[in-house]
Amino acid sequence: MPNDDSRLATLLSVLERLDTEASTTDRGDLDLLGTAELVRRMNAEDRRVPEAVAERAEEIAIVVDGITERFRRGGRLIYIGAGTAGRIGVLDASECPPTFGTDPSMVVGLIAGGETAIRSAVENAEDDDEAAEASLRELGLSENDTVVGISASGRTPYVVGGLIYARSVGAFTAAIASNAGSDIGAAAEVAIEVVTGPEFISGSTRLKSGTAQKLVVNMLTTLSMINLGKTYRGVMVDLLATNEKLHARSIRTVSQLAGVDIDQAAAALQAADGSVKLALLMLAADATPQDAAAALHEADGILRDAIAALA
Repeated sequence: MPNDDSRLATLLSVLERLDTEASTTDRGDLDLLGTAELVRRMNAEDRRVPEAVAERAEEIAIVVDGITERFRRGGRLIYIGAGTAGRIGVLDASECPPTFGTDPSMVVGLIAGGETAIRSAVENAEDDDEAAEASLRELGLSENDTVVGISASGRTPYVVGGLIYARSVGAFTAAIASNAGSDIGAAAEVAIEVVTGPEFISGSTRLKSGTAQKLVVNMLTTLSMINLGKTYRGVMVDLLATNEKLHARSIRTVSQLAGVDIDQAAAALQAADGSVKLALLMLAADATPQDAAAALHEADGILRDAIAALA
C-alpha cells in the first residue's frame, strides 16, 4: 500500500493537470483593484459559463431523456457529491417538491458527510469511496433510478465509488465535472464535462464550476419535468401552494391560463382541492373534478392531452 508521502505526491500531480486548479498570471493584481473593477472582471469570467454549458447540450439532452424515461417507470433521480457540488445537488432536489409538486423521494440529494456537511465542512468525507455506495444501498437503488455524480475536479472518490456501484445495479448514470477526461466521467454512462477554465480566484471551485453545476442541474430537473407534463404553455402547473405567496400564484396562474377572473380562478382551485392542473382542466373542458381527474390520469398527467381528450 502506498505511504502518505506517495499518495500526496500522486494527488499533487493530478491537481497540477486540472483546469479548475490552474492559476493565471493576469490576476495577480486583484487585491490592488477597486471594487467596481473587481465586479467587472469577475462578471466577465462568469459570462463564459453559459457558453461552456451550451457546448455540452447534446450530452445534457441524453441525460434528460434518460431521467425522464426512468421517472416514467417510477424511478428516482439521485445526486451525489461532496462540498459545494453536493450542496448544489441537495439544493436542486429540495426545490423540486414546491416547484413541481413532486414527492420528496423523487429527486434526492446525497452529500459526503451527511446532513452536517450541508452547512459545515466534514473532514475527509469526500475521500470515502464507500460512503455513497452505502447510502445508495440504503435507498434501495435499482435499474429504474438515475444517479448523477457532481464534482468540479471530476476525481472525488465519494462520487466515483457511488457511480461505480450505481452502474453495477443497472441504474442510469451521469457525471457533471469541470475538467475533461474526468474520473467520474469515465465511471458514468454519460459525461457532462463543462470546462470553465481557471477560477477567478484559484482554489475556489464554488465559483465558475459551481455556477456551471447549478445551470446543468437546473436543466436536468426542469426539462425532465416538462417532459412529464409538469408545465403547460411555459408555466408551472404542478406547484404546491405551501405558503400565501404560492397560493396567490396558483390563483393568478389559473386566471391567466384559463382566461377567467380571480374569483372564478379561486373557486375552481377550491373545487380542485388546490390543484392548478385540475382546475385548469375543469375550466377548459367544463368538467367536474371527478371527470377531470380521470382524464388527467388517462393522459399520464399531460394537461394538453387531457384537454384534447375532453374537448
